[in-house]
Amino acid sequence: MADNRYLGRVHSVRERFGDTLSAHTNELLALFSRFVKQGKGMLQPHQILAEYESVIPEADRQKLKDGVLEDVLKAAQEAIVVPPWVALAIRPRPGVWEYVRVNVSELAVEELSVPEYLQFKEELVDGRLVLKFHGSLSRSQSNFTLELDFEPFNASFPRPSLSKSIGNGVQFLNRHLSSKLFHDKESLYPLLNFLRHHHYNGMSMMLNDRIQSLSALQGALRKAEGHLLSIPQDTPYSEFNHRFQELGLEKGWGDTAERVHETIHLLLDLLEAPDPCTLENFLGRVPMMFNVVILSPHGYFAQANVLGYPDTGGQVIFSTNQLDVSAHPSMCFDLNEGFDVQVVYILDQVRALENEMLLRIKQQGLDITPRILIVTRLLPDAVGTTCGQHLEKVIGTEHTHILRVPFRTEKGIIRKWISRFEVWPYLETYADDVANELARELQATPDLIIGNYSDGNLVASLLAHKLGVTQCTIAHALEKTKYPNSDIYWKNFEDQYHFSCQFTADLIAMNHADFIITSTFQEIAGSKATVGQYESHTAFTLPGLYRVVHGIDVFDPKFNIVSPGADMSIYFSYAEENKRLTALHPEIEELIFSDVENSEHKCVLKDKNKPIIFSMARLDRVKNITGLVEFYGKNPRLKELANLVVVAGDHAKASKDLEEQEEMKKMYRLIEEYKLDGHIRWISAQMNRVRNGELYRFIADKKGVFVQPAFYEAFGLTVVESMTCGLPTFATVHGGPGEIIVHGVSGFHIDPYQGDKAAELLVNFFEKCKEDSGHWEKISNGAIKRIEEKYTWKLYSERLMTLSGVYGFWKYVSNLDRRETKRYLEMFYALKYRNLAQSVPLHSDEEVAANGTK
Repeated sequence: MADNRYLGRVHSVRERFGDTLSAHTNELLALFSRFVKQGKGMLQPHQILAEYESVIPEADRQKLKDGVLEDVLKAAQEAIVVPPWVALAIRPRPGVWEYVRVNVSELAVEELSVPEYLQFKEELVDGRLVLKFHGSLSRSQSNFTLELDFEPFNASFPRPSLSKSIGNGVQFLNRHLSSKLFHDKESLYPLLNFLRHHHYNGMSMMLNDRIQSLSALQGALRKAEGHLLSIPQDTPYSEFNHRFQELGLEKGWGDTAERVHETIHLLLDLLEAPDPCTLENFLGRVPMMFNVVILSPHGYFAQANVLGYPDTGGQVIFSTNQLDVSAHPSMCFDLNEGFDVQVVYILDQVRALENEMLLRIKQQGLDITPRILIVTRLLPDAVGTTCGQHLEKVIGTEHTHILRVPFRTEKGIIRKWISRFEVWPYLETYADDVANELARELQATPDLIIGNYSDGNLVASLLAHKLGVTQCTIAHALEKTKYPNSDIYWKNFEDQYHFSCQFTADLIAMNHADFIITSTFQEIAGSKATVGQYESHTAFTLPGLYRVVHGIDVFDPKFNIVSPGADMSIYFSYAEENKRLTALHPEIEELIFSDVENSEHKCVLKDKNKPIIFSMARLDRVKNITGLVEFYGKNPRLKELANLVVVAGDHAKASKDLEEQEEMKKMYRLIEEYKLDGHIRWISAQMNRVRNGELYRFIADKKGVFVQPAFYEAFGLTVVESMTCGLPTFATVHGGPGEIIVHGVSGFHIDPYQGDKAAELLVNFFEKCKEDSGHWEKISNGAIKRIEEKYTWKLYSERLMTLSGVYGFWKYVSNLDRRETKRYLEMFYALKYRNLAQSVPLHSDEEVAANGTK
């Protein structure tokens, strides 16, 4: 299935690369011969550059420094070696890919299409390529392989072209579609129809049948505006409701004359001179969201007593010490981190979302009770949790519940926990059962369905497709990026992880979703040096199963960055003295400063008046707490200026995780090697979120700082927490914190691979604080301001509500529901995913119990 379409400017790269080959034949021959000499295999970016530096002398590298070769090698994400060929996957910028192949024997360069590159890559696994008469590689014509390609369905769909536009989908969509759909009077009729058909449970909203045309709408709005100007601004809607009905206007415009006037004025402006900003503001006021369903099927989802249970944090399934951290910084994080955080994320999310829904419904002048349902799996064998409870109210809410629906087969309900890697054969039946439960519980169709993680996103896709509902996808963590080469070598992982199902489910969900929320840009499209989680699904192959020629486009306007925040009831500024939990100070004092060593804290601080460098994280290689201890210990001046307090690990019990054991030993060794007793306090992991919030503020009282030294951090929740509390924060530049912090304004970026420079940055900060008493407050205030501007749950919920309304509107008035794509997905689901899911063994409760419940 040859494909003549190429990603990016491949032909141009081939030509320029060919010119370089002619100009620097000896250097290129030496380098690529080294690649070929190693035999068939794959080289990662760090290996490509290491070979380049090893083979090419420094003087020659200087000549090549500003040329095409070095640019190509630095942009190469992998090299596939099948002697005498070397193929390169080149990524000149986020979201743009190009492919070339070099024949080392003939010193010839050729461009490759995506299918050709993937076909060549498959040689690493099955070795069935044959040499055709003209010297190129091909696969036997009898070996037909399914190629998945969503690009033709999106060819005419608008999308930005600049990398900086990635993750700002709704802004781009509004600009483009506003100009396209509202270019003349007639094109405004979809907006009129949208408002006329707006209702909830049989109750008309916004407009009634008296309004049949745009001129009638404009006339009614002007009469309504005149009436509103004649009455006090605080007049309740109920007092002019009948007058509005006579004009053809129903409830939903606002709760007071002032609010109604503002909404009417927005619509009049929109009808006169459409623009994207006015459209978004108006849609944000239109009542559209009353029932929200949030899906997170796997694991133990509850509000208490689940820490340490499988798939809910605490059970490490894949140790990051199997990875070369320097080679795969974006892939280095505990596989269960996402699931512990996911539970906290959803519970914080629904509290903020309910508050925003209640506020908007009140401001719209409606008397409707919103409902939010978190749908998860019911576990009859709940082992000390509430996971066997069908309906559980979420603490801190009025109208939000956890709705639990069991997994079942023809033989009955599955009583015990099942690993998230083995849920696939249950999900189709589960989706049907959830649909029935939602109908009973809501007595209405949901207005928005939000999926979480791979299984939740697949169920959300099935439900949204069945019910015709707007769908939002939140991945949290895409497994494909966590396991290097888990696509090309998927068969090696299949018995344990069933990645063929999961990667297929992820492709279906991300292409079916109306919009996708991520916490950071890097989650979508990575950085200059690293590939994004979604971006890794652009093109890949599962040899023997199918090739993904075009899986997802990171430029798609469905992508939106909507960052979460910290729970403001727990994490707030140290300066808010009336809210401070001073009753906790004695135990925090004891935790940090007592002269006693016990199972909760090791080492004693000698000078208790020095400011504190504080860090709190899991004790594993990627979180790099030992790296912080090491660069602190190596810098005598830093030890003079500040104490170090770290919260990590558990002194009270022996860890079963080999990586944590090694990090624990390393901590003790570093403390001994750098004579840190007297300078460091090592505290066991603290699970009390309320006390942790006050702990951040206590450190701020001491004019301390927070350091997050991870090799890679997908988002950086502790960074947001510390900044919310006003604690100056130094955090890794690799991952989300690089976006959260504005260097030198709201905190500081550090590179964990350069600990000496990180230590000097801390030294400079503390010395400047000594010279300038206002410097600490300046950075502290900058941190709080940054959080208030971008990282709060209130902002998150406002944005989520607006996105839901905007995408729902555009689905109604345009082809944004992508019907063609969804028909393609139906076929892919029925003919491929379903068979894969059926190949995953069903477990009896006895087998599940033997394999690992707590």
